[in-house]
Amino acid sequence: MGEKAIENRVKKLKAIEEQMKALEVEADKLKEEIKKEMEARGTEEMQAGNFLVRWKSVIGSRFDSKAFQKEHEALYGQYLKQTEGKRFTVA
Repeated sequence: MGEKAIENRVKKLKAIEEQMKALEVEADKLKEEIKKEMEARGTEEMQAGNFLVRWKSVIGSRFDSKAFQKEHEALYGQYLKQTEGKRFTVA
């Protein structure tokens, strides 16, 4: 594949990424509007035509690795492992 073909693919990739960002912004805006309406109605669940919309509080538990590292630095270090990966970027 020649340099021009790669350049064309990068241009197309950039255009698609911009479209995706715009769509994500639009989707987030719609979600916020729906959430505000649900909040105004005081509900965590509502029927909207064929759709059931839920916006519920969820309680979860996560391991606080920063606090563990701070309090048990030596033990934390024993369980660290290096990983290798590749990162694709276009500047």
